[in-house]
Amino acid sequence: MSPPEQQRDPVSGLGTARTTAPASGSALPEIVVSAVALVRDRRVLMVTARGRDVLYMPGGKVDPGESAAEAASREAREEIDLELAPEGLRELFTVRVQAHGEPQGRLVRMAVFEASSPAEPRASAEVSELHWVTTADAARCPPAGRETLLRLEALGLID
Repeated sequence: MSPPEQQRDPVSGLGTARTTAPASGSALPEIVVSAVALVRDRRVLMVTARGRDVLYMPGGKVDPGESAAEAASREAREEIDLELAPEGLRELFTVRVQAHGEPQGRLVRMAVFEASSPAEPRASAEVSELHWVTTADAARCPPAGRETLLRLEALGLID
């Protein structure tokens, strides 16, 4: 496997994303990320990165040696200022779709974890705003975000 390439994170739109070996028949490696789905009042928390309008799930790259849940926990702390224990996160599903802003055929594999916290999330790091959204906001999301909203709706978690 070749070393990871510098890429925009398909969840936050910033930073570098870890990649895995290309899927069978694919010339481009997958981008591996984790995200948290914090749901309240049938809406899920999404964020916008500084200077961007696109809605993303709070999350980002999985670092080498880090589990998907550990990455989701770390990213929640970095992006929405929430302390979420990795063992308290429940994996809901994994989305595997075309990566936003990447060449055709470059896929993102995003593990989505259900999270809960009595604390109020706050924008931090590269995040400029928090948004509580439903499937009505899907047009503002990249492919992984749209698919996540549809799956959360199918699970009966959001409208």
